[in-house]
Amino acid sequence: MNKKPPPETLVLGIDTGGTYTDGVLLEYNTHQIIAAHKSLTTKRDFSIGIENVIKDIDLEDPSAIQMVSISTTLATNAIAEGKGKRVALFLIGYDPDLINSFDMSKRFATPHYFYIEGGHDLHGQEKTPLDLPDLLEKTKMIKNKVDAIAVSSYFSPRNPEHEIRAQNAIASICDLPIVLGHQLSTLLGSVERATTAALNASLLSMLQEFIIAVRRAMEHRGINAPLMVVRGDGTLMNDEFAARSPVETIHSGPAASAIGGRFLSGEDQALVLDVGGTTTDLALIKDGKVVVSEKGASVSGYQTSVQAANLFSIGLGGDSHINLDRGKEISIGPERVVPLAYLSHQYNNVQDRLKALAKTNWPAPHPRDLEYWFLQQENPEVNSFTAKEQQVVEILKPGPKPAIEVLKSLGLLDASQISFNNLWREEVIGKSGFTPTDILHVDGRHTPWDKEASKAALTVFSHYLNLDEDQFQLLFWENVTEIISKAVIHFLTEREIPAKNDSTHDLANWFLDNSLRPEHEQLTTRIILNIPLIGIGAPAQVMLEAVARVFNTDLVLPAHYQVANAAGAVAGSVMVTEEILIYPHMSKGDAEVLGYYLQSRDNRDEIEELEDALTRAKEIAESNALSAALRSGANIPQVNVEVIQDGMDSYRVKARAVGKPRLGG
Repeated sequence: MNKKPPPETLVLGIDTGGTYTDGVLLEYNTHQIIAAHKSLTTKRDFSIGIENVIKDIDLEDPSAIQMVSISTTLATNAIAEGKGKRVALFLIGYDPDLINSFDMSKRFATPHYFYIEGGHDLHGQEKTPLDLPDLLEKTKMIKNKVDAIAVSSYFSPRNPEHEIRAQNAIASICDLPIVLGHQLSTLLGSVERATTAALNASLLSMLQEFIIAVRRAMEHRGINAPLMVVRGDGTLMNDEFAARSPVETIHSGPAASAIGGRFLSGEDQALVLDVGGTTTDLALIKDGKVVVSEKGASVSGYQTSVQAANLFSIGLGGDSHINLDRGKEISIGPERVVPLAYLSHQYNNVQDRLKALAKTNWPAPHPRDLEYWFLQQENPEVNSFTAKEQQVVEILKPGPKPAIEVLKSLGLLDASQISFNNLWREEVIGKSGFTPTDILHVDGRHTPWDKEASKAALTVFSHYLNLDEDQFQLLFWENVTEIISKAVIHFLTEREIPAKNDSTHDLANWFLDNSLRPEHEQLTTRIILNIPLIGIGAPAQVMLEAVARVFNTDLVLPAHYQVANAAGAVAGSVMVTEEILIYPHMSKGDAEVLGYYLQSRDNRDEIEELEDALTRAKEIAESNALSAALRSGANIPQVNVEVIQDGMDSYRVKARAVGKPRLGG
């Protein structure tokens, strides 16, 4: 008798990047990708792009989907672009003189920070009483000027009493969201913990709106399943946890790409390069796992306490703006713009104008003439904008125009003469220009939009440099290879690459140049990478083949590498870490140990003997980790407990619960 084949377990992975939203339909048990699709990300309403992906995957039976998991660059991009919500940060027990002397205030991720008397010492003893009247006075002063409040108390991982009392007091006079530092990190780094709390507060409403958008898209397509979100270390959490801890999604997108690269390729030792529209992200796979940063996630100069994959990003992608630097050398990125091919595809008159520009011989057009501005919103609300900004909106209402033409209408010679930050930040206007995507249109390797517009732009750029178009393209791709190769070396060695004109590093520069472009008759130099490159993202094959040759290694392009990030969104496990800190209760003058404190996130116990304290801490940590993992969406999680000595008579008991996500149905 033939056995009936097991029913399919279908899951849907979605990655919302800065340029594209990718989706894959996956059979969970066999890891087989059944369908995949890419759609442009719709930043004004993410649910539109997400729903487009789900629609184009064409689900026969939406009710068969047993999990949806999503990775996103939303948090990372919001921080990088300064689009987080306004936050007031209360620093309890912090030393203003110390902060100022080391210029650490710039690291707090908000200009609205306030010092409050209070805080504890290393042993969890109250150092100074909490000044609640001052806290309440400052809260009344700021509550109508910010969108959320963060609180970080000195040594709060050792005793969070002041943070908890501050939360209760603030909540009694205002209804703003409140984030506490000790709930996000058990590490003692006070500045990093304050930064993490402030960033988490700034992202709360943004990620909640994003999750609502995803849920709305799922509902419209008839999908009723658990929703998971990728953390910055590639593990998963359910949407409820993500809504409370959005800061944990920093580097979510690149982490999913690294997980997806390993998942689809089966390589246990490799360097993953994810080439997106905006950035190229590098991550290392070691022993089948993504290497995690020990220092915590860093984004736009802000160092946090969030565990995340060890990543390195450069501003180079398919939509990077190709321009000229002051020395008339080709520069690529880091600014992302809309490719001219796409702009012309959307607006008929753009191609005609670009073709006319390409035919102009005297004076020869400058590459800056290729930059266009256009409205991203049909009827933007402009009351809060300056008169000049409102004028820009009126100029662009009939359609896209060259930036130089807009500036001329304003009586300006250059955009640097006035700030249009509001227009960019609110995404009222967008910028289009010449990009790698346009070059791919010209050579026929990627042609979804207007090839003729791209060709005209290439003519303008190459003629200005007195090159024929083939020479320009060859020079351009050499530059791309050099940029990515240097990024690989920097990432793996953690050493700065010397500038080309740095005479103190002549030999190093020669060695690198001769490895990238072998020119010496007698001397051959080679850099050998002992592991393969895994290419992820639509432009990966085009941009990485030459890079693999530089490093004398293989380029692995797994099946569906174009959407590996979406596959990575469903390939991760749920992982929760809970820590109990054990430290001595000292008598006055620190002469005698009276007992041992056990400090979990919100509870503090005291036990007389160290052995009993360690035993009890293991029990609490294991129970807390198991409970948190189940709440976070894990199915039958396994718990591992370890004890780490953390100074004299101090210990950190860490319990890690790991399990596959719990599926619906």
